[in-house]
Formats: sequence, C-alpha cells, structure tokens
Amino acid sequence: MSAPDLTRKTAIVTGGGSGIGASLTRALVAAGAHVVCADLDLAGAESVASAAQGLGSATARRVDVTSADEVQQAVDAVVAEHGHLDLMFNNAGITFLGNTEDLTLDQWNAIIDVNIRGVVHGVHAAYPQMIKQGSGHIVNTASMGGLMAAGLMTSYVTTKHAVVGMSLALRTEAAAYGVGVTAVCPAAVDTPILDKGEVGRFRGRDFYLEGQGIKNPVDPDLLARRVLEAVAADRALVIEPRQARMAWRVGRLAPIFVNKAATKFIAKQRALAT
Repeated sequence: MSAPDLTRKTAIVTGGGSGIGASLTRALVAAGAHVVCADLDLAGAESVASAAQGLGSATARRVDVTSADEVQQAVDAVVAEHGHLDLMFNNAGITFLGNTEDLTLDQWNAIIDVNIRGVVHGVHAAYPQMIKQGSGHIVNTASMGGLMAAGLMTSYVTTKHAVVGMSLALRTEAAAYGVGVTAVCPAAVDTPILDKGEVGRFRGRDFYLEGQGIKNPVDPDLLARRVLEAVAADRALVIEPRQARMAWRVGRLAPIFVNKAATKFIAKQRALAT
C-alpha cells in the first residue's frame, strides 16, 4: 500500500521527541500533514520537528501527558489555528523491567500516569472535537505486551492491556461518529525505551528481543509507515513484525502453552540475573 495523502490534515503526536513518536512525526510530515510534535522534552521535540521534511510541516510543543490541562491546551491550539484536528497519536510511554516485588508505588503510579492516564487525557481532549467535526482518527500506542502477558514487565503489561482494551471499546462507539480508533501493538522496537526502565539486574534490550522471539528490533520508521497505512484502511490493530502476529495467533489458540513457555523464560532470566 502506498503512503496516504495527508495534505492539509492536522495531527498531534505525544512522545514525539524520540522513538516511535519521532518516526510518526517524520512520516506524517512526509505525507503532507501539519504535525504538533509534543513531548515533555521540548529540545527533543524541537530537534525532530525541525528535521522533518516533506510536503507538510511540524512544530514542537512541550506537553506533559500526565496533565489533562496541557493535553487539552495542545488540542485547543490546533483547532484554533486550523479549525480541526484530524489525527491524535497518544504515543508517550515509559517502562519498568524487573521483579514486581521490587517496584515501588511511585514507579507504579508513574507508569499508570503516563501509559494509561496519558492516553485517557488524549482521548478526552481529542474525541469530543472529532465527534463535533464528524471525522478524525485516534491512534493509541500499546505494545505486544498489551496482547500477551509475561512477567518481569508486569506494570508495563498492565498498562498496555488497558490501552488495547480502551482502544477496541472506543472503536465500537466512535464508528457511529465517523471517527476511527487504532491500537499499535509492536514487538520490541529499536528505540531508547529498550535500554530504559531496568529494575535490578535485568537488561532490557536482550530481554525484550529474546522474550518476543525476534532477532532484531522493529525499525521505527517502518512501523510508522505501517501505522499510517492502517489509519488509511481504518484497521483496529497494528501488530509488527510478522513473528509478532504469529505469536499473537498462537497465544489466542493455545494460551496455556504460551503461559507455560513464558514461565520458563522468566525462570531463565532470573537465573541469568543472579
């Protein structure tokens, strides 16, 4: 499928200063959209926005997704300038990796605030505007961790399951208003998140790749293109790469087998970390 034409479309990408968000910003600008690259790290967002090339344009904005007011202000600013908001990418996220008993309540609260409430704030701000204009698309970045479950990333899996459930439920409501909803569920993506959020002695990158049965992480630019194709086709889920789609199907058909395999993998990881 060729890249969609997004000329004169407007978009907000949270977590746009790095990783998947940066790739989405670049892909949107290349497709002709005007993009607000929103991130807590304003310098990172400015760097991405200034480097994006294409028929569209990008501006940077500092947005803390844990603040409903800041997310609402970003949406209001786009509508005030352009009269509409066409695409809302709720992409900002964090992760913690390690034994669940080692997680502090502060860490639990942080990941819930960003990964769940951050998406809720984006939906709460953008969805009423899209209903009003009778069009639009909301894209929520989840993870394979939102479709399948494995230990040592319990807090992350919890939040991403919530994002998938929210997206699929909202999709059934939003269709009546001409609004689409898509959940993005990639396996390990080659972004800085693979090397962040480690708890204890567990190493993120190797854990994510081995645990998801892939040799190489997903290229974020390729993922961004797949996401825009999915939006154009109004697909409910984006699952990348092919091995991830196969694993998801196996998990649906044989959940007990997958649970046992995950339990063995966790035991191996704990032994390696001691």
